[in-house]
Amino acid sequence: MRLDIFMPFYGRFDHLREAVLSVTAQDDPEWRLVVVDDVYPDTAPGEWVRSLGDPRIEYIRNEVNLRPSRNYRKCVSLAESEFATIMGCDDVMLPGYVRRVKQLIAEFPDASIIQPGVTVIDEHSRPVRPLADRVKRLYRFSGHGARAYRGQQLATSLLRGNWTYFPSLCWRVSELRRHEFRLDLDVVQDLAMLMDITLAGGTLVLDDVECFAYRRHSTSVSAVTGPDGSKFLQELTLFREMADRCASAGWTRAALAARWHFSSRLNALTELPSALRTRNEAGRRNLTRHVFGR
Repeated sequence: MRLDIFMPFYGRFDHLREAVLSVTAQDDPEWRLVVVDDVYPDTAPGEWVRSLGDPRIEYIRNEVNLRPSRNYRKCVSLAESEFATIMGCDDVMLPGYVRRVKQLIAEFPDASIIQPGVTVIDEHSRPVRPLADRVKRLYRFSGHGARAYRGQQLATSLLRGNWTYFPSLCWRVSELRRHEFRLDLDVVQDLAMLMDITLAGGTLVLDDVECFAYRRHSTSVSAVTGPDGSKFLQELTLFREMADRCASAGWTRAALAARWHFSSRLNALTELPSALRTRNEAGRRNLTRHVFGR
């Protein structure tokens, strides 16, 4: 089975280079990489990708800037395989990613989503364990080895704290096409998709074998939209919707987790000092309202 890997691009050239080379270094050669350039001003990164001359690598430059969710939709429309990964252009696949994901698909043939083991790196590719990732560890299901989750158990866990790493996830393409990424969300569209699939009866497989490196850095979308509070406005919209949908499904524990969204409110609290330090009045108001559930 060939794995489709999509890499929406708008960012640093050096990070893109490292990300692409990490795909070419996979110990399983059955993959296809499509770099979808969202009209990044510098054309040098695209020229470099084209110069690689690997028939498994395609480069596409959008005619207009689509922004994240529309670009994700475009990636899904280009999929040719049953499963696909939408990888960040600043992340790194460890050499065994493709092999391990394919093993998990074979072991769990009904899986909708695969969450492999993930390590975290900083902008200089050094291993780090920031507070956000230590919290993710606390919210993630306990246990060892590959295991599958679904239904209210999965929904409740994700709504308490989204412990998945979007760029590392391997998705069943038919599920992505069935639900589609939401265009009104720029930051939490991954959680929206996870919940849509879960509410529709999908299964998530969680594994411990680390085969992907997720990059945390100060210029990521989530980092930029934290201090001004815009990320949390999107989260609040989603949590309110999910509380209603879970209640309608009879998932009372999941609905309660969505209504309270403690981890999201605590995350907003950690962003408050930055908003105060930079005298970002709009950010202070947004964050304060979110922290206190107003």
